[in-house]
Amino acid sequence: MVRKIELFHGFKPFLAAVLFLLAGFAFTQEPVRDSPSVFSYRFGYGISLYNQARWHEAIDELRGAQEIAENTRQWSEAIYWVILARLAASDYNAALLDMEELERKAPNSSRSDDILYHRARAYFYLGKNEEALVLFKQYYDKSPESADARKAAAMYWMGECLFSMGQLNSAEEIFTWIAETYPGNSQFETVPFRIDMIRQKKVEIELLELIKYSHEESLKTAEEYQRRERTYEQALNAYQRRVAELLMDSRVADLETLNAEYRRKLTEADERIRVLEERLGMNNLSQSESSDEDLRMRALQLRNEIQWELNTLEAENRGSR
Repeated sequence: MVRKIELFHGFKPFLAAVLFLLAGFAFTQEPVRDSPSVFSYRFGYGISLYNQARWHEAIDELRGAQEIAENTRQWSEAIYWVILARLAASDYNAALLDMEELERKAPNSSRSDDILYHRARAYFYLGKNEEALVLFKQYYDKSPESADARKAAAMYWMGECLFSMGQLNSAEEIFTWIAETYPGNSQFETVPFRIDMIRQKKVEIELLELIKYSHEESLKTAEEYQRRERTYEQALNAYQRRVAELLMDSRVADLETLNAEYRRKLTEADERIRVLEERLGMNNLSQSESSDEDLRMRALQLRNEIQWELNTLEAENRGSR
């Protein structure tokens, strides 16, 4: 595809002339170094090697023709084909250097417009898509309206630049225009595939955006859940502390109530003991001594039990505080 596009610039008439020269020489043997026809021989042989895709051999022959060129036109043609061979060999930086040399030594060369096109291609292959896009647009604008092939080629590469830059809608518009304007043209046989790739790429981008959105929403949902869980835990801890405080207050109150109750019972016991002692003091002499002693022991036992319960209650009360 690339070779087909790059060869359309007036190559057929020139190739016919070259083949005519080759037929005359028949490649019987290389002319002597000082022969006037040596340039034509090396130049023609270099183009023959180029057409056989023997790029590096072609560069050597064409560079030799360039070095022995007798005038500016011969020199310009030789270096121009060196540039084409370097581009075909993917040696883009070297091709750009040769382009600069051609423009410096032959600024008004008939190949100036073609060099603009090939410089743009070199930039594209080097990943300089924005610079390439500008040059392809310049080439498109400089091409006459009658040069449909030139304009179509420029449009095609502008579409390639836009596609590489991720501007899919603009690239699709250009490729669609080429497909509709040049249906079945072998020079643009890759255009339908480019359109399919762009549409598939759009679907992939939409799916990725959807997945990204879903992932972000999932993260937001997870973060919200975790935030609510922390809030719930904090509220639960505060509630548990409050319940503990209330239970503590309730237990203290209960202990104080029990304490007061035991003190009341102790007071009542003391009062009963006092009454019993008074009754014992007034008891008649006929009552047996053992019965008095038994009654006293029972009273003291009752008092001791109540006192023990009171002491236990006070100890618990102190421990809870």
